[in-house]
Amino acid sequence: MSGLGKESVTWVEIDEGGEGQRIDNFLFKHLKGVPKSHIYRILRGEVRVNKKRIDQTYRLQMGDVLRIPPIRVAEKPQSEYVPATEFPILYEDDALIAINKPAGTAVHGGSGVSFGVIEQMRSARPQAKFLELVHRLDRETSGILLIAKKRSALVGMHEIMREGNSDKRYYALVLGEWHNVRQHVKLPLHKFDTPQGEKRVMVREDGQQSHTIFNLQKNWPGFSLLEAELKTGRTHQIRVHLSHLGFPIAGDDKYGDFARNKELMKQGLKRMFLHAHSISFKHPLTEQSLTIQAPLAPELQKFIDRLDKV
Repeated sequence: MSGLGKESVTWVEIDEGGEGQRIDNFLFKHLKGVPKSHIYRILRGEVRVNKKRIDQTYRLQMGDVLRIPPIRVAEKPQSEYVPATEFPILYEDDALIAINKPAGTAVHGGSGVSFGVIEQMRSARPQAKFLELVHRLDRETSGILLIAKKRSALVGMHEIMREGNSDKRYYALVLGEWHNVRQHVKLPLHKFDTPQGEKRVMVREDGQQSHTIFNLQKNWPGFSLLEAELKTGRTHQIRVHLSHLGFPIAGDDKYGDFARNKELMKQGLKRMFLHAHSISFKHPLTEQSLTIQAPLAPELQKFIDRLDKV
């Protein structure tokens, strides 16, 4: 797309990357740095699709020709360098990529991080017309992260997840000895900001309904390995459910046992033991049944092996 930053009309032909997107959302993304109020103003007046006026809820079609009037965009400072990084690929076809995300890597830039997985992948694949995150993973969590290569796959995956038609499972090592082989946990979660501006979640009656099923995998003295099945996908859901029940995740620096975490670091566990190990769903475009699995990160496997030897 050309013409931004210059006082000239821009013409954009919509390809697969923009197909199905609402025009206001499309413009927010393509006119970065332009206030939303200004975008809605030009939408009411001077934007045309195929030479016709449209309203802000119009969904773009393949081949639509979009006329964007001259806009003065503040020249952005030279954007920070984003290293081109390919992550370990667990599955890829022409619609989806599943990577094994390492712990400590954010999924996208923002809130103190200049870039994340998605920006690094785009930098590594400059020829890719469309790469978008299907879902999120906490920065400290490792494991399966899905990325869509087509808008139709992104929309399809969002519908699958919204309808509860995917099976996402995580491994969590918790402090304490868990006894129930299978336990349903339904505790409402409320999001809030700390005085320092950090996002946190707590169990509260008026929170969002949330549901996790925990399956006991193995016990050791003082530790239990659980598999968590996510029935809803709330922020920090597994971490807060476990912490609230008195079984914090080993190494969790937000909701964990900080004194024990320090001891664990000396024993070789320098991160939170939470790993997205499996996801199953029907492919949004081919409807083929897919199960993708991610082996435990080496540092987590090493800690388990150590517990086995004690």
